[in-house]
Amino acid sequence: MRVLVAGGAGFIGSHACRELLGHGHEVICLDNLLTGRIANIAELLTDPRFTFVREDVAQAPSLPVDLILHLASPASPVHYQQFPIETMLANSAGTQRLLDLAAEQGARFSFASTSEVYGDPLEHPQKESYWGNVNPIGPRACYDESKRFGEALTTEYRRKHGVNASIVRIFNTYGPRMNVDDGRVVPAFIVAALAGKPLPVHGDGHQTRSFCYVSDLVEGLLLVALDWSADGEVFNIGNPHEVTMLELARQVARITGAGERVVHLPRGLDDPARRCPDIERMRRRYGWQPRAGLAEGLRETVAHFRRELACSQIASGEVRG
Repeated sequence: MRVLVAGGAGFIGSHACRELLGHGHEVICLDNLLTGRIANIAELLTDPRFTFVREDVAQAPSLPVDLILHLASPASPVHYQQFPIETMLANSAGTQRLLDLAAEQGARFSFASTSEVYGDPLEHPQKESYWGNVNPIGPRACYDESKRFGEALTTEYRRKHGVNASIVRIFNTYGPRMNVDDGRVVPAFIVAALAGKPLPVHGDGHQTRSFCYVSDLVEGLLLVALDWSADGEVFNIGNPHEVTMLELARQVARITGAGERVVHLPRGLDDPARRCPDIERMRRRYGWQPRAGLAEGLRETVAHFRRELACSQIASGEVRG
């Protein structure tokens, strides 16, 4: 199968490209490198079944493909607030361009949405049937609302043009190949701990998240994407085990060997108090559930950031040898 992975040089996209190649598929990676990195796909560039196209998703070229996986969007608050218009266009004009391509090629389409469509949820845990509680003009709206629009556009292309399409709502995911400047809580805690600084906790630290290791997330993502019979379905993909930010800080401190020092910062506007997926739909259909424990995943992620920071120090001349 020939698969177009939009946003394939990003954190999740690069893992998806590797997994698809490992299953014998041909992969076209489309990325404008706004937040993606060539380093994430460097080892794939010599594979004859892998093609990298540097282009904005809204300008995706017409190519013969069987499956389109749309992951092209900044995903961390730091990045989508730095690039709000680009984020909105990736999830609107970019989604339309890829849906047009899917209709043209008779390809299956999988839209990577987000748990942010639920906003600061009034339902807990969040089921796919929940409509959400989103501030349409808040600081997170460029991401939250453009993803909601992308879901609606995907649904209408399926209804009007017969595109075989599914939507996956990705909950907090972490692991190797996250950017050092990502800004989300796992990288922020790890980078601070490795630098010997207090871990930055926003608010009182009692708000919760559920963290899914990237290999588990990609497994679920591709189960849906490769399943043509999942046409019209919406799936939550994430880890239902909740932890508070203070508990996460303690685990990161233990794994890095840093002292359990935190600094409390103002809580962000529209920052959800609780976030946890109901994944029963994925369990029933695919038998899927996360396997990596938080401690195991954090150890792998800490090792990644140690390497990243060491390489950046060498490149900047801070380390000589």
